Amino acid sequence: MQLVSYGLYIGSNHTADGIAYLAGYGDEPSSHWLEVVPRQHHPAGARVTVGVTPQADLPGRLSDIPQVPRTARHLRVSYSHYKGLPAPLTNGGLNEHGVAVRDIWSNSRAELVAMTPTDQSGPNYSDLARLVLERARTAREGVELIGALIEAYGYSDYGGNSHLIADPHEAWVVIELSGGQKLWAAERLGADSIRASRPGFIGEIPVHEPTHPDYLYAPHLVPFAVEKGWFDPLAGRVFNLNQVYGDAKGPWAGASWIEAEMARRAVLPGKLGMADIVWAIRTERLTGDTAGYGQIVPLHHPAHDAMRVLWHTQIGAIAAPFVPVYMGVRSVPEEYCQHRYLSAGESARFLDLRQFRNGRTGSVSQVPQGIESTRSASQVFKRLLYLVLQHSAVFLPEVTALWEAVERRLIAASPGLAQTAQILLDAGRSDLAADHLDYFTRTELLAALDLADTMARSIEARTRALYGIRTDPEPLAPDQLW
Repeated sequence: MQLVSYGLYIGSNHTADGIAYLAGYGDEPSSHWLEVVPRQHHPAGARVTVGVTPQADLPGRLSDIPQVPRTARHLRVSYSHYKGLPAPLTNGGLNEHGVAVRDIWSNSRAELVAMTPTDQSGPNYSDLARLVLERARTAREGVELIGALIEAYGYSDYGGNSHLIADPHEAWVVIELSGGQKLWAAERLGADSIRASRPGFIGEIPVHEPTHPDYLYAPHLVPFAVEKGWFDPLAGRVFNLNQVYGDAKGPWAGASWIEAEMARRAVLPGKLGMADIVWAIRTERLTGDTAGYGQIVPLHHPAHDAMRVLWHTQIGAIAAPFVPVYMGVRSVPEEYCQHRYLSAGESARFLDLRQFRNGRTGSVSQVPQGIESTRSASQVFKRLLYLVLQHSAVFLPEVTALWEAVERRLIAASPGLAQTAQILLDAGRSDLAADHLDYFTRTELLAALDLADTMARSIEARTRALYGIRTDPEPLAPDQLW
């Protein structure tokens, strides 16, 4: 089964605050955790391992590529499993330069998938997302980086993929094609764009204008299609990437629906606000158990990089509130770090050294004992989700109203928080600014967790009294468009 994820870009001309947004979630069932990755310096000759193993759906081999001297500070969500890809994995996040990334599957045509070498090598989808976060200073740089990495080292795929890369000025949809042929293409999005990716999609490319400012692609993109008989430039047809190299299905119904709904809201007098973008990631027509987490990034250049912000939910936003996490925080609460809940391989490990001392080197948990002694935010929010889904008509409106109230308060509080931090940063007191941001982020993340815990106990009590606990093997969920 392919897990496609969801990305949504809203251009700045559609928003009430004149800021573009990149939002979405990742479709993965394994454990998820929030990370603050500091800026790092690497010695000359350092290397980084990329690729997939023989256990991947499309097998390959790991390889090493050169590391850069300095990597950027960034916020990201990591997760513990996708078949044959070394963990931890990521679908993206936000870096200190204001570059945000979302990874979304994009199906390549069957013939390309079939020709993928069994020893494929080069960065995988997670590697590309991470390397863009670590290295890119603009969205276009991120696109050019992906193209250069694929050209130099290849691309390890599982049937095709894409990335949405955005900065405060523009965004790009990048499609990485299956087949081991180093094929890729990118389309620029701007202030007037509203684009949903699920899967990643590019339609017509004006290949007769090779210097068109809104498109970048591998130099052999068209010649290879002509060679294979998939495109005839003499037939007068336009070059449609989805038709030539993709699944030829066009945009999926869910993507078309949410784009239309956001376009409808954008022409209302208030345009699109933060609450509209939260709704687009939370709506039960698109979000359920497959959504491993949620992210919303306001794309602008604040006075200090520390004030860049990623709004985060630990699981799908249907059962969790968006809480702002600032680039300047030093850490996140232990509850939001990796726990053993749903972490790949943890069912065979101990938080005990006796087996390790007897020679079983893989017997010790990868999760520190102190972290595991705290609540798992993912597990708490998932419990609430499953309680809600058993009787969603009764409990979903109640939970949604609660999270919307939390988010209204946080949206209202954010300008004052940012102003205080900016005053401290302007005064050269980055230490006090970090203290301020740490306190706010930690307090609000833990308050959201406490509230979810309280709500889960309340809904469980009412479920037992009114309906009993279901034991049917078939799970329940609202109707979804995907």
